[in-house]
Amino acid sequence: MATYLYRIGRFAYRRKGVVLSAWLILLVLFGVGAATLSGPTSESFSIPGTPAQQAQDLMAERFPGAADPMNSLSARIVFAAPDGQTLDTPPNEAAMDAVIDKLKTMSQVKEEAKANLADPVAANQQMIAAASERGGTAVADTQAVSPLSPDKTVGYVEVPFSGGFSDVTDELRSEINAAADLGRDAGLTVEVSGSAASEQEPPGGATELVGIAVAAIVLMITFGSLVAAGLPLITAIIGIAIGSMGITIATGFIDLSSMTPTLAIMIGLAVAIDYSLFIVSRYRHELTKTEDRSEAAGRAVGTAGSAVVFAGLTVIIALVALRVVGIPFLSDMGAAAAFTVLIAVLIALTLLPAILGLFGAKAFAGKVPFLKSGDTEDGKATRAERFAQFITRMPAVTLVGGVLLLGLLAIPAANLALSLPNEGTGDPATSARKAYDLVNDSFGPGKNGPLLVVVDAQTATVAPEEAFGEVVKTIEAQSDVANAQVVGVNEAGDTAQILVTPKSSPSSDATKALVENLRNAESDLTASIGVDYGVTGQTALENDVSDRLQSALIPYLAVVVGLAFVLLMLVFRSILVPLTATLGFLLSVAATFGATVAIFQEGWGGIIANPQPIVSFMPIFLIGVVFGLAMDYQVFLVTRMREEYMHGASAKEAIVSGFNHGARVVTAAAIIMISVFAAFMAEPGTFIKAMGFALAVAVFFDAFVVRMVIIPSVMALLGDKAWYLPKWLDRILPNVDIEGAKLERELPRSEDKELVTVS
Repeated sequence: MATYLYRIGRFAYRRKGVVLSAWLILLVLFGVGAATLSGPTSESFSIPGTPAQQAQDLMAERFPGAADPMNSLSARIVFAAPDGQTLDTPPNEAAMDAVIDKLKTMSQVKEEAKANLADPVAANQQMIAAASERGGTAVADTQAVSPLSPDKTVGYVEVPFSGGFSDVTDELRSEINAAADLGRDAGLTVEVSGSAASEQEPPGGATELVGIAVAAIVLMITFGSLVAAGLPLITAIIGIAIGSMGITIATGFIDLSSMTPTLAIMIGLAVAIDYSLFIVSRYRHELTKTEDRSEAAGRAVGTAGSAVVFAGLTVIIALVALRVVGIPFLSDMGAAAAFTVLIAVLIALTLLPAILGLFGAKAFAGKVPFLKSGDTEDGKATRAERFAQFITRMPAVTLVGGVLLLGLLAIPAANLALSLPNEGTGDPATSARKAYDLVNDSFGPGKNGPLLVVVDAQTATVAPEEAFGEVVKTIEAQSDVANAQVVGVNEAGDTAQILVTPKSSPSSDATKALVENLRNAESDLTASIGVDYGVTGQTALENDVSDRLQSALIPYLAVVVGLAFVLLMLVFRSILVPLTATLGFLLSVAATFGATVAIFQEGWGGIIANPQPIVSFMPIFLIGVVFGLAMDYQVFLVTRMREEYMHGASAKEAIVSGFNHGARVVTAAAIIMISVFAAFMAEPGTFIKAMGFALAVAVFFDAFVVRMVIIPSVMALLGDKAWYLPKWLDRILPNVDIEGAKLERELPRSEDKELVTVS
């Protein structure tokens, strides 16, 4: 591989015009495609095959006109009377009617719903009157679903809108808030929640610029040159431009979440800068050995480029393998991020040497005063060399210290709690959260997260009405049920919707247990009267997500770790090095979970004003990304150690020499990655904010504790055994020559010639 990549790097350097033109054409084509083929992003949510989704699918089949509760567009307008008043006074009713009349003028409000929109007081009166005529439990059931609280101080109206989540615009939110302001001006408290009134700003923008700015500073310190510092940034910007435009093109053909491009850019930007940094750093090192700059570029791509290929492959494997989980939007995010990583690898191998060829002798021009080149030789041991010597002198102490540190940081992970994002976990300062709290306090916690039971009586052995009644009785027998009633029957009369109001909040353990109890009770009803049903709703969906993620975690880790282990065996020609690399990853990810739980869930340090359970999807996505990035640093740092070992150094000498060569650039790469990820904490979305923090601390733990302390300590303890590979396995595994040993044999060196001065 090193020889093949050497030829690519040398070709790109010498034929820079052809390579640069090809990438420019590709950039233009992607730009045109993004402008003409793009479609809207989607916030629709479905997990095929789960019980909750099956219940929703049954409802969509039997009730064709019914809105999908998880994907429909609506707003809830919550009214609260002034202190000491109720909403049923004439002035307060008039204020609510003014808001509703304004809402009826909005073009996006469904026409068929406008006639039925009424203020909570009027709606409650109509419902009570109709229930009184039916008798029985109708009045009690009506009060359970009434939009007016029992004390008449809080009420709400549900407003359905046409279109999907992609149709939510600033203009729509402004119109809804303008209507709400009419009630506020009249003295009412009016809060707005729902998908049509989301206050979250679209992601992206300044966060990428912050990451790039920090990266520029780190690169200037690393290279001591303004021009060299700009090269990785140029390639990274081109890479994320192509990557993001490719994702934009994809939105015209498939449904992608609005979070998909943000996560892809976050990861793509970080790895693109790092990959280019490694090759430019190696290029500078090769210039001290040859006066032929195209030769230096070829050797840089052949050696550091080989590490880039394998590092990129581990990241891509970890991201694409998210498809094992079986959650479509998570698979799409992984595939999109993998695409940007692939682009970053291709650019580092081809566009970067072409740009080096374009700058020629000026690639390291613009020297920054007071900054030394990383390759400066003054006869003294560098800080990295002294640190590596310290580790090899007392590896047991440093190993125990590193493991103990990460172990202590991992302790809060034992309290990890997961949930899906909802209005109850939102910022208390937002109108959506205030609306949620008003309903919670005035109607009871179950009002914000009712369950929906879809009953199929097509094969029932009793009359459908009797079957529906038996299901209601079974539901009411559960201890955490406040109310259960049939709220809809299809035209055929064989399928019913039963609305279940729990006594507990949607994310509580009691409501989660209720979902499981309801599902477990189905088998008895099926056996006795032949009726089937499904349970859906927010809590049911959360349960199913947790079950799906839990069941997929082991297969996912098996695929990711298994394939990466094989790749690392190819790279290092060793069994113990990949094994210790994987165990080190487990330590860093455990510490990452601990830190994330402590900050975002437990609220340590007051950094997060609204501590909440961790988003359900984050752990498995984090595991995939962190594993890929962890193997990046393993490859970049340890390949230099192997290179020295293969060139005749002893095991400990190879650790010191390889660490000395690689530590500076790995440190710079890690700081850049940390900065890029940490910048995304400024995003408004909880998932992106927490993911940015988790990725940043994961890189810190893995690069500076695992790869620079624990791994060298273990390798020092193992000595030559670290590079042991059974002979039978050595014969089977192809030799990819990542350290460039074949290049050393086949290509002439230039030590006897006048060396190039890097300036």
